[in-house]
Amino acid sequence: MIRRRPLSALRAFLVGEAGGGAVLIAAAVVAMVTANLSATAPVYEAFLHWTTGPVIAPALGSMTVHLWINDAAMALFFLLVGLEIKRELVDGQLANPKKRRLPIIVAAAGMAVPALIYFAVAGSTPGLARGWAIPAATDIAFAVGILALLGSRVPPSLKIFLTAVAIVDDMGAVAIIALAYTPAVDLGALAAAAGTLAAMMALNRHKVGAVWPYLLGFVVLWYCVLLSGVHATVAGVLAAAAIPLTLSPGVPDEPDSPLHRIEHALAGPVLYGVVPLFAFANAGVSLQGISAETLLHPLVVGIAAGLFVGKQAGVIGAIWLAERLGFAKRPGGAGWMQVYGVALLAGIGFTMSLFIGQLAFPEDPVLAEEVKLGVLGGSIASALIGYCVLRLVAAKKPVCNASSPPPS
Repeated sequence: MIRRRPLSALRAFLVGEAGGGAVLIAAAVVAMVTANLSATAPVYEAFLHWTTGPVIAPALGSMTVHLWINDAAMALFFLLVGLEIKRELVDGQLANPKKRRLPIIVAAAGMAVPALIYFAVAGSTPGLARGWAIPAATDIAFAVGILALLGSRVPPSLKIFLTAVAIVDDMGAVAIIALAYTPAVDLGALAAAAGTLAAMMALNRHKVGAVWPYLLGFVVLWYCVLLSGVHATVAGVLAAAAIPLTLSPGVPDEPDSPLHRIEHALAGPVLYGVVPLFAFANAGVSLQGISAETLLHPLVVGIAAGLFVGKQAGVIGAIWLAERLGFAKRPGGAGWMQVYGVALLAGIGFTMSLFIGQLAFPEDPVLAEEVKLGVLGGSIASALIGYCVLRLVAAKKPVCNASSPPPS
């Protein structure tokens, strides 16, 4: 008798109850309301910029609540997602090399097309070319939240696929930041990060099964990456690659597997605590004083069009072309309308888009506010229309086997 493969921590969140997704969306709505009420907006801004100290990275200065959330807490989310991606690559639906091709191709197209659309709209306006990468990345946290709200209406394979695409293009965005937007990279800190990662890989090769050495290595790796000037959340994904996974095909998670133990320990606190906290800290965009002229500014339109039009065009186009050429197939159990709905959700930018916007126009507060408007407009349109498409399209029931979870 073949035993059904249980859900991993992240996949259980994706296909199970929508409570976590509801908390995330509620946090974003509360942030928007708080940032736009005259009585609460000053308190909201003061809270996010509250200096807690100490100075742990000279480039960042004294640590604020906002920095702790974005640069430290979110590294835990990237660690959790990295663990799930490793599980899928080694012992899951992406273990087959042929199935790895599609997320990489789609992520590349999903970054290139938005950048081209941005250039077409805003590239000729003096001073705006630096913003080309703003609409490039997908916000994993918000995309996961929307998918959680949809529950079993979306095949698990498609949910894992979107998560994989989001991870790949976030890594691409981090690479862009390092190459195009990082004014100075500390090579010594990068070397220390590489050494720490190598030490963690050595622990893996020597089959060290205790969890604490890997968690300690993750903290050290995070600090070295932070000092290097590269966005610190990348440390989560790098650390996940070094954590050992004991294969357990068709049976419950292996209790002696460090990856399984860390994954399940992190799932609750991260998905129901860190992610909503991140949404509250980053979704509060003030809409006061907005005019039609501002909304039609090339920067706003370029970013919004890049996210809403460029992302869906790049993602759905890459999937269609890959399948047409026989290079890869779309995720199993997913119809084309469901694929289109997920392509829309890929246009949710928020985190990395806002971060790149700050780096692209650090000395111009007017352009900084316009970046927020463009990101907000493109992301909301992508989220709402993507949700509606996936909500209205019935999910195909996947065939259960030893390597795929049962329908919820």
